[in-house]
Amino acid sequence: MITKNYEKITVGNSGIVANEQLLSDIERLRRKNIVELEHVKTLHKWLDGKLQSRQCGRIVGESRTGKSVACDKYSLDNPPKQVREQPPTMPIAYTQASQECGAKEFFGIIIKHLKYQFTKGTVAEIRDRTRNALKGCGVEMLIIDEADRLKPKTFAEVRDIFDNLEIAVILVGTDRLDAVIKRDEQVYNRFRACHRFGKMTGEDFKRTIEIWEKKVLQLPVASNLSSKTMLKILGEATGGYIGLLDMILREAAIRALNKGLQKVDLETLKEVVAEYK
Repeated sequence: MITKNYEKITVGNSGIVANEQLLSDIERLRRKNIVELEHVKTLHKWLDGKLQSRQCGRIVGESRTGKSVACDKYSLDNPPKQVREQPPTMPIAYTQASQECGAKEFFGIIIKHLKYQFTKGTVAEIRDRTRNALKGCGVEMLIIDEADRLKPKTFAEVRDIFDNLEIAVILVGTDRLDAVIKRDEQVYNRFRACHRFGKMTGEDFKRTIEIWEKKVLQLPVASNLSSKTMLKILGEATGGYIGLLDMILREAAIRALNKGLQKVDLETLKEVVAEYK
């Protein structure tokens, strides 16, 4: 019997033949990882304070500033706890509101996040089940991301979770969140404490690029992305938004690797940035 050995190659959508190392590097660059920057550490300290005092608050900032990633990281740093012969507890529950989120949808999101079975019923029945789930899981802080998506009447349900369960509730959203909660004085009074999560500027921006090149891109050769020329290009393209910076740098790194380069060169960076204008 005659057998033949074939070398395995992969052809992407672009028609580029990729070897296993290239595919491995691209897969790594596609994976989202969390880098704890200084302003993220500052936010986490603020959340620690709210957790200890069991007080409510809100985190407000523009889109693509990294609010969601920072809050998700906080929940990951406080994972569920398992005590022998007792059900696991979840001190931090991080959830995201759906579009036009009414009371039923809001309670359903919490129940599913806590791994409880969602059952149909009236708002009152689902509300009770949600409160029991929060108690049963020992939730100490409930973080509600995209909170500006909540319907106005749903904020009363959020307020009652704090009032009845003494759980620190944190709302996360854009400036639209401020506009919504200020319509209801009772809601606004409970969420007056506010942490602004802003864009990066100056040395913070330069330092972030250096960290991203070293810890996220991890290319064989230094790209010197914080050099004067590249820094200016990235600053103008991203406006200091960490989300945009992450997207551009990852794509530039992948494109450079596909070209057979070992670093992000100026030409490749300009190619990618041109698509984000």
